This record gives sequence, structure tokens and C-alpha cells, in this order.
Amino acid sequence: MITIEPPSSLSNSALSKAGLTRFLNRARSSVGLEGEVDVLLADDSTLQQLNRAFRGKNKPTDVLSFPTPDEISQTHAGDLAVSLETAARQAAAYGHDLRDEVRILLLHGLLHLSGLDHETDDGEMAAREAELRCELRLPTTLIERVHAPKAKKRLTQTWAATSIRGRRA
Repeated sequence: MITIEPPSSLSNSALSKAGLTRFLNRARSSVGLEGEVDVLLADDSTLQQLNRAFRGKNKPTDVLSFPTPDEISQTHAGDLAVSLETAARQAAAYGHDLRDEVRILLLHGLLHLSGLDHETDDGEMAAREAELRCELRLPTTLIERVHAPKAKKRLTQTWAATSIRGRRA
């Protein structure tokens, strides 16, 4: 189930609960999670409270994952919380829409629910996220853009713009 609690500063007209649910189920299947996943789409303040309570970090974040114990993972894989305010800022910074950013964050969270952790796995999660990004037709993944040097990012954007212009000619 997806719960959307949009911040007053953000219109959620770009977000379709049904569309996000379809994407979540497709991504969940691609990741290999059997159990259901509940998602809360909220504001920075809510994510900051959750981040402080569960991770001891007193700051907002884009996505949080809450896996369930193995005993019930076949019926309920876990919960995700996404900040729509942070997602909107990141979407603007990376040049895509809010819907795509939320999907990127959902995929990232699902991979964490599956047991992967980019902070400790020597690139395993990054490789899987890149593979699934292609399969699910998403823009650059969260791990790719965090670890990509800024110069490389600019070069890639310049190449893409040139390539697109070249195809139109």
C-alpha cells in the first residue's frame, strides 16, 4: 500500500498512486522480494523524525528502508519512507520529473529491503541497481549519481544532448 502525505509546498499531481503501485510491484518482482511493501510518501520533517528515531541521524533523507524479520518476509518484505520534498529537489537537480525520482528512490529502497547495502558490499548493490534501472527504464540510479564525479556527469549530459540533437538532424 502506498500512502501519500504530500507537503503543502508540493503538488502531488505528477504522482499517481495507481501508477506508483504498478511500478512498485514490478520493481519488487524484479528485485526478487516476495512479500508486500508498504510505502509512505511524506515530507522532510517526517523523514527527519524517522531518521533520528531509527538511525540516530537528526537530518532529513530521501529514502528509508525498514526490513521485516525473515519469519514474515514472505508475506511482508518491509516498509519504505520517501521524502517528496527531497525527491523534488533531486529531480530538479538531475533534470527529470518527480515521478521518476520517486521511482528511483523506491527501487533503491527495495534493494535495501532485499538485503543489499551499498555502504558495505563493494559495489554489488550499485551493479544490481544499474541493471534494474535499465530493465525498469529509469534515469541514472541513486548510487550512480552519488559516486559519479561531477566532471563525468557533465560530460555524459553534454554527450546525451549532442546525441539527441544529432538524431533530430
